[in-house]
Amino acid sequence: MERTKPEQLLAQAEQLCQQRNVRLTPQRLQVLRLMINQSGAISAYDLLDLLRVSEPQAKPPTVYRALDFLLEQGFIHRVESTNSYVLCHHFEQPSHISALFICDRCGQVMERTSEGIAHNLQQLAQEEGFVLTQSVVEARGVCANCNAVASACSDGC
Repeated sequence: MERTKPEQLLAQAEQLCQQRNVRLTPQRLQVLRLMINQSGAISAYDLLDLLRVSEPQAKPPTVYRALDFLLEQGFIHRVESTNSYVLCHHFEQPSHISALFICDRCGQVMERTSEGIAHNLQQLAQEEGFVLTQSVVEARGVCANCNAVASACSDGC
């Protein structure tokens, strides 16, 4: 899956915020920039440590407010099972349903969207009279890289 360049994601986020008439403050932008530079999921406190490099006075509420905003705008996802956050690569679809594949070995989180999952969840919700506003499906296992390493090791590490 091809990834969008960090500058393009930031520009896209800024444009979407203008269209939605919401403010992407300098702190929110900085937290988004830190999220974009992560290769996987990150906790709020790890983000706070990174933010303090450029803003030494930053406190936990600063990060949590920024994360809440970024979640609302669909720029990031919360990984419930690990109490962390991961960048969304589908900014233009704020209400999409994502499947997050979480590697139990290296912690990498890969996002995929699926119309089939979305349709099934919408149908199940409708049967219960439930209105979906946001949904993230989490699946745990072993990523291709870790699986390849494990396979290579079983052949003679």
